[in-house]
Amino acid sequence: MLIEHQDSPRYIRLHADDNVGVVVNDQGVTAGSRFTDGLQAVEHIPQSHKVALTDLAEGAEVVRYGQVIGYALQPIPRGSWVTEAHLRMPEPPALDSLPRATRAAAPLEPLEGFTFEGFRNPDGSVGTRNLLGVSTTVQCVAGVLEHCVERARRELLPKYPNVDDVIALSHSYGCGVAINAPDAVIPIRTLFNLARNPNLGGQALVIGLGCEKLQPVQLMPGDALTSGMSEPQWLYRLQESGNGFAGMVGQILGLIEARLEVLDARRRETCPASELVVGMQCGGSDAFSGITANPALGVAADLLVRAGATVMFSENTEVRDGIHLLTPRAATPEVADALIREMDWYDRYLERGMADRSANTTPGNKKGGLNNIVEKAMGSIAKSGSSPIAGVVPPGEKVRGKGLQFCATPASDFICGTLQLAAGMNLHIFTTGRGTPYGLAMVPVIKVATRSELAERWPDLIDVDAGRVTSGRLSLEELGWEIFRLYLDVASGRTRTWAERHRLHNDLVLFNPAPVT
Repeated sequence: MLIEHQDSPRYIRLHADDNVGVVVNDQGVTAGSRFTDGLQAVEHIPQSHKVALTDLAEGAEVVRYGQVIGYALQPIPRGSWVTEAHLRMPEPPALDSLPRATRAAAPLEPLEGFTFEGFRNPDGSVGTRNLLGVSTTVQCVAGVLEHCVERARRELLPKYPNVDDVIALSHSYGCGVAINAPDAVIPIRTLFNLARNPNLGGQALVIGLGCEKLQPVQLMPGDALTSGMSEPQWLYRLQESGNGFAGMVGQILGLIEARLEVLDARRRETCPASELVVGMQCGGSDAFSGITANPALGVAADLLVRAGATVMFSENTEVRDGIHLLTPRAATPEVADALIREMDWYDRYLERGMADRSANTTPGNKKGGLNNIVEKAMGSIAKSGSSPIAGVVPPGEKVRGKGLQFCATPASDFICGTLQLAAGMNLHIFTTGRGTPYGLAMVPVIKVATRSELAERWPDLIDVDAGRVTSGRLSLEELGWEIFRLYLDVASGRTRTWAERHRLHNDLVLFNPAPVT
């Protein structure tokens, strides 16, 4: 990483082959500003936007991260601001000729002796929080459930101090949908696995209406059905209540309290770091995402892999343009095939909606210096670090195995977070350049700012300032270790994230590619 002198107009060039750099200065650089290498800005260039380091002819490759992110649509003089209007986006890598499991990784030295205090579950998983989650079969019951959850928090939770919270796993699915369509398996298995998240302690409760298409048995973990638990113990149907609203609420609160008594008896135990299941995501990204925060997560991801843990990266459209860099890292040809299969499925899914991957890049991304999805993807995959990719998790499925996993999800923050929860994550980390108060009720969410300006402006929303890398206060390696240790502290309950403290929780959002009837 090349960074110009701290007190002068500065840019970052990540790779020796790059012919554009990213402006670092908080207010950008003005026309006529001269960088210490002699490059002179020919116009005002905002912070996080690109400056041409050489004269680029029409049709020339524009290179960042050592990869082609576009082709010049017109001559771009040295020192110019390189914008979306200057670039033609490359075609995505073809999926039929990718290298598969060709990069043999040197064995990583095990990282031993790191632990956290977690809640062990009967199924062998470990939670980082002790939560009671109540699931639903259909959106129709959400109002009643939200009322019950608020009552439970106010009236019951104070009696059970070892339980962290009562949360509703409400959603917009369940009826008015093509329940037997092939793609309906995705939202159904998502809901099934959400109820089995490690932070919920196995105390399943489902609130149904009674006439919906999605049947309660499709959401209930199999162990509850085979353990002799009768239906009334895990299911409450509103349409079978004969006592009106007050009766419904009273009966549901009774079911909730019975589970709170069980959860309250649980205590944290010392667990190896290998029991962590960390989901990584980025949102409100900018051009610094791939320079500071995401590469630091990549360092921490490698540390998690060395400690025997599970760590997931996601977001299909933000992987698609870097797939040629990932399939060589697959641990086996079968894993590479699974990566290709998920990319192909998503390509066809977008085509059915008459869209493509270019629709991913938001106005905020572009304001933050990301010209197109190719550039965004190169920064996004930096979260994956350098470890072999050990497995692929289809949408809605539960992760199987340890190590670095690709959890196939849309890039939507809320859908991605929901699918990572279904995969079994017990801790979440989220990087942002533009800023977002994103949070999830089921897991702690660690928020990482790509720039110090954002961290200083939002001191009670941002947990980690990755901008210290560009200022030279920390190396990526040091920041990666800091994040790794923070994982252990947050997982143990010793540190609460800002999203937890403020109870900032986004809704669960299911990925439903099947028809709505």
